[in-house]
Amino acid sequence: MPQALDVAITPAGQAPDEDPSLAVRNNGGVDPSSAPAPAGRREAVLLLSFGGPEGPEDVMPFLENVTRGRGIPRERLLDVQEHYLHFGGVSPINEQNRELIAAIEADFAANDLDLPVYWGNRNWAPYVEDAWAQMAADGIEHVYVFPTSAFASASGCRQYHEDVARARAVHRNEAPTAEKMPHYGDHPGFVRANADALRTALESLPADVRDTARLVATAHSIPDVMAAVAGPEGGQYQRELLASARLVVDEVVPGRDFDLVWQSRSGPPSVPWLEPDVNDHLEALAADGTRAVVLFPVGFVSDHIEVIWDLDNEAKETAERLDLGFARASTAGTHPGYVSMVRELVLERRGGSEPRLGTNCPAACCYVARPARRPS
Repeated sequence: MPQALDVAITPAGQAPDEDPSLAVRNNGGVDPSSAPAPAGRREAVLLLSFGGPEGPEDVMPFLENVTRGRGIPRERLLDVQEHYLHFGGVSPINEQNRELIAAIEADFAANDLDLPVYWGNRNWAPYVEDAWAQMAADGIEHVYVFPTSAFASASGCRQYHEDVARARAVHRNEAPTAEKMPHYGDHPGFVRANADALRTALESLPADVRDTARLVATAHSIPDVMAAVAGPEGGQYQRELLASARLVVDEVVPGRDFDLVWQSRSGPPSVPWLEPDVNDHLEALAADGTRAVVLFPVGFVSDHIEVIWDLDNEAKETAERLDLGFARASTAGTHPGYVSMVRELVLERRGGSEPRLGTNCPAACCYVARPARRPS
């Protein structure tokens, strides 16, 4: 089932940023609970991700799904299409998600957690609507939604609540109730996964530049207006990323300075996005006499196309041109710390912990008014 783009997810007479919030509506009209899960309730975990093409013929339809209604220039889509075609038109994110699901299932089994794991995507098959239909058919009553995004923002949190609302609306809200997992950039398992990767990358540099190499955290740039409303007070995206990067660095080289920069901008040139871009930052570091850099993409959870293209191709080429030593840390992927984190987050919610941000988001949290969709 393709995206149900025209389904209404906001009740009649209610504005998208008014109560009851998406979190409440998706949970069946009540706040996410701080009490233990009811005994006997049939539950599941849904890995909810971005999606990606599985072959060359999928690339442009996928990109059109991603950007529909956003006014992205056609030239930009053609540029990004070439990135995917460079890798045979197959996004690495799909196989990475399959590997992550297998690792989560193995971890659940090893720890006697009897919960099925489903998979749904926002922008490509398997669509979240299809996953919802399957969960309903299997008799699932409540689902814990684990997104492949750790931080606050309209695209990284609110849209996942919207994906759930859309899937539920398609099935007349009779399918499972749902709660999204909280933001997890500060979780010890996520931090450990990124710290191990940063340590490996740092150790790959020659000894004579290792101690002076600049550590540079990267994350997906977002429009300034989106950053301004991230979280209940705004600015949550940058705050969470800075806090997460600080924890990662302190696991490896306590107290060492680092920078947070941005990559993968995709919007119209007229719209301001978070800066500096990673390539511009490398230029500035080289001009200041830096001899080597280590990029660690803490804002991403797997080595998908944007990480591989923007860092392993473009940023690496920039570093080589500037004669900068270069190393890139891997993402969390299927690191045991990251995998066990999923189980710990589920048990936290099943046990009745107080819902945190990401699970119980206010109605206006990360809300950005969108222009009406253009006819496709």
